[in-house]
Amino acid sequence: MAEAEEQEEESEEEPKLKYERLSNGVTEILQKDAASCMTVHDKFLALGTHYGKVYLLDVQGNITQKFDVVQVFGLYSGEEFHETFDCPIKIIAVHPHFVRSSCKQFVTGGKKLLLFERSWMNRWKSVVLHEGEGNIRSVKWRGHLIAWANNMGVKIFDIISKQRITNVPRDDISLRPDMYPCSLCWKDNVTLIIGWGTSVKICSVKERHASEMRDLPSRYVEIVSQFETEFYISGLAPLCDQLVVLSYVKEISEKTEKEYCARPRLDIIQPLSETCEEISSDALTVRGFQENECRDYHLEYSEGESLFYIVSPRDVVVAKERDQDDHIDWLLEKKKYEEALMAAEISQKNIKRHKILDIGLAYINHLVERGDYDIAARKCQKILGKNAALWEYEVYKFKEIGQLKAISPYLPRGDPVLKPLIYEMILHEFLESDYEGFATLIREWPGDLYNNSVIVQAVRDHLKKDSQNKTLLKTLAELYTYDKNYGNALEIYLTLRHKDVFQLIHKHNLFSSIKDKIVLLMDFDSEKAVDMLLDNEDKISIKKVVEELEDRPELQHVYLHKLFKRDHHKGQRYHEKQISLYAEYDRPNLLPFLRDSTHCPLEKALEICQQRNFVEETVYLLSRMGNSRSALKMIMEELHDVDKAIEFAKEQDDGELWEDLILYSIDKPPFITGLLNNIGTHVDPILLIHRIKEGMEIPNLRDSLVKILQDYNLQILLREGCKKILVADSLSLLKKMHRTQMKGVLVDEENICESCLSPILPSDAAKPFSVVVFHCRHMFHKECLPMPSMNSAAQFCNICSAKNRGPGSAILEMKK
Repeated sequence: MAEAEEQEEESEEEPKLKYERLSNGVTEILQKDAASCMTVHDKFLALGTHYGKVYLLDVQGNITQKFDVVQVFGLYSGEEFHETFDCPIKIIAVHPHFVRSSCKQFVTGGKKLLLFERSWMNRWKSVVLHEGEGNIRSVKWRGHLIAWANNMGVKIFDIISKQRITNVPRDDISLRPDMYPCSLCWKDNVTLIIGWGTSVKICSVKERHASEMRDLPSRYVEIVSQFETEFYISGLAPLCDQLVVLSYVKEISEKTEKEYCARPRLDIIQPLSETCEEISSDALTVRGFQENECRDYHLEYSEGESLFYIVSPRDVVVAKERDQDDHIDWLLEKKKYEEALMAAEISQKNIKRHKILDIGLAYINHLVERGDYDIAARKCQKILGKNAALWEYEVYKFKEIGQLKAISPYLPRGDPVLKPLIYEMILHEFLESDYEGFATLIREWPGDLYNNSVIVQAVRDHLKKDSQNKTLLKTLAELYTYDKNYGNALEIYLTLRHKDVFQLIHKHNLFSSIKDKIVLLMDFDSEKAVDMLLDNEDKISIKKVVEELEDRPELQHVYLHKLFKRDHHKGQRYHEKQISLYAEYDRPNLLPFLRDSTHCPLEKALEICQQRNFVEETVYLLSRMGNSRSALKMIMEELHDVDKAIEFAKEQDDGELWEDLILYSIDKPPFITGLLNNIGTHVDPILLIHRIKEGMEIPNLRDSLVKILQDYNLQILLREGCKKILVADSLSLLKKMHRTQMKGVLVDEENICESCLSPILPSDAAKPFSVVVFHCRHMFHKECLPMPSMNSAAQFCNICSAKNRGPGSAILEMKK
C-alpha cells in the first residue's frame, strides 16, 4: 500500500523537460542512413552519419548543406583545410575561438591525438599530443584546455603551457571502451564532468601555488564530486548547478529472464560530494531503441537556450526546459485549476499559448462539475470581472443546474450592470422558496437593477396566499420606498411597528401623511414620536397633535410634558389641562410643573390637589396664593414634619409664621427639639425657651442648647469679622479719595463757566479774576455761584447738586 502511495506521489511530480522529435530533413536522412554524431550551435546543427556524411541543419531539422569529406571548412569565409590521414579519424574538435586569426587550431583523435595549427607562413603543421593508449573516441575543448579520453582514462592538456596537467584513470576496466565510451563535457572553463560506465566524476582545474611548482605543471585537477549511477552513461550536459544524464538501460525480462535493451532514460540529478539526488527521470521512446547499444546514444546541448539533443542511430529527440505554458498545461491536465490560474496571473507577460480568462472558465466548469457551486460562484467575481456577456452566460448555466441562489451574492451591482431580466430571474427564484433570502437581496441590491413594478406585483401575489407574512410585508414596504410610493410604505411600516418608520418619515418628509396616524406612532414608540413631532412643529402644529390625542390622555400627557420641558411658554394654553394630566398619570412631576409654570390657574390647581389630598402640592399653592399660615398649618397637621415646617418658615421669612410655629410646637417635645436645633439663626431662641413649661421632658435638650450657644458665638464672630473688614475697606477708600482730591486740576482757555458759559479765564490776563473748581471737575466764576447759606459755609456744584460734602464740594478757589 505504501509503495502504491509513493508511486502516486511520484506521478504527481511535474516533469522538468519536454520532448519533441527533430523532423523534416532529419527524418529523410535517417530513413537511409544512421546518425553517428552531432554537434550543436546556437544557429545550426551538424549531423554526422555512418556513411561518412556531414549535414548542416537549421534548428527545425531542415538540411542546409552537405559534406562528403573530412575537412575544416569556414561557413562564412573562404578558408578551408584538407588532409589525408593514415588511420581512421574517430573525433575532431576545433579551438572555441577558431574564427580569430590567433586561434587557428584543431585536434583530431584516432590512434593518436594530433594538434593542427596554422603557422605564420599560412601553412598548417601538426603536433602529436598523445598516443599509445588506444583509440581516442572523445575530445572536448574549452578555453585553453583540451580534455580527451582513450582506453586508459581521461587526460587534460593546457594549450598555453603546452603541458598535460592530469590523468584521470578509468574506474571499471571490465567494460569495453568501444562499447561503453567515455562522455565528457565542460561545465565552465575550469570544471570538467566525466561520465564512464556507471561512474560520474566532477573535476576542477586549479592553479598550483608557486611554492609547489618545481617541475610540476602550473595547474592541477581536483575531483570535487564522485558518485555511481544506476545505469550506463551515454551522455552528460550541465543544467545550472545540476546535471542532465543520458543513460543506457538494460533490464531482465520477467518471462524469458533474458537481458534486453530498454528505453534510454534522461535524468536530471543534483550532484553531491559522494552521491547524487535525482530531480527528475524520463524514459524516452526513440526509434529502434531495442537494437541500440550504449555507444549508439549521444547527448549534445545548446548552452544559450538549454536545449538537449538525444541522438540515436534512427532518431534525434530534442529536450527543452519546460516554460510557463508547459507548467500550466501540466496543472490543467492534473485538474489543478487554481494553481494554473495563479501561475498564469503571475506570468501573464510570459505565457503565449494560454489566456487567463480561458483557464478561469475551465476552473469554473470544473468546480460546477464537482458540485462546489458556492466556490464556483465566488470565483466568477475574479474571473469574469467586468464582462457582462460572460456573467449572463454563467448565470444561465447556474439556472440550468438549479443553483441560481449560489451565484446571487456575487452578481455585479454597479460596473458592469447586467440585464434586468437576470436580476428578476434570481429574485423570483428566492421568492418561490426563500422569503428571507429574497428580503436580503432587496435590501442589498439597488432598486434600479430590476423592474420594480414586476417584483412588487410578484410579492403582492404571494401575499394573497400569506397576507400576514411579516418578511414579505416589510420587503413590499422597501419596494414601495424604491418606487417613491411612500404612503403605502408608511402604512405597512406602521402596521408592522417597524423601527424604520421614523427614518422613512424624516428622509422623505412624510409629515403630511402622518397627521391622522399620530396615535399609531405614539403607540409604537412614544419617545421617538414625541421628539419627531416637537422637532417639526412647523409641519404638524401643537394644536393638531393635542386634538389627535384627545381620546388618549396618557399619550397626550407624554406629549405635553415633553413640550413643557422644552419650552415653558409654548403650550401655555394647555397648562390647565396639564394639571389634571399630571395628577392622573405623573404626580411626581406635578409639583415641579406648578413651580415652573407661570400660566397655570392656581385656583383650579388648588381645587384638584385638595380633591386628591395632595398635601405637598396644596401647601405650595397656598403659600403661592399668600395663605402661608394655612399652608404651615397643613404641614404641621397633615404631614407632622417639623423639619419641613421650619424650612417653609425660613423660605417665607415671616415673623408671624415663626410665632404660629412656636405656638403649635410648644406642647410637642419632638417639635421643640427640632425648633431649638434650627431656629437660632432666624428667631431669638429665648422666645421659645421662655415658653417651655417647667418639668417638660425634651429629647436632646442639652445638645440643642449647646448648639444654640455655638450658633450664637458663630454669629458674634461673623459680625466682628465683618466689622473689621468694613472698617479696613472704609479706611482704604477714604485714603484713596483723599489722594484723589489732593491732586491739582488743569484750568485753561478751553474751559468754560458752567453757569454763564463764557470762558473761565478772562481774555485779558492782567485783569483780576476768581474761579471756583469743584471735585466733580465743573468750573464756575465765583460771581456766578449763589451765595452760601447761613447754616453751611460749604459750597456745592449746582449741576451735581451734592447734598453732603463730597465730590461736588469746592476744592479750589483761584484768585488773581
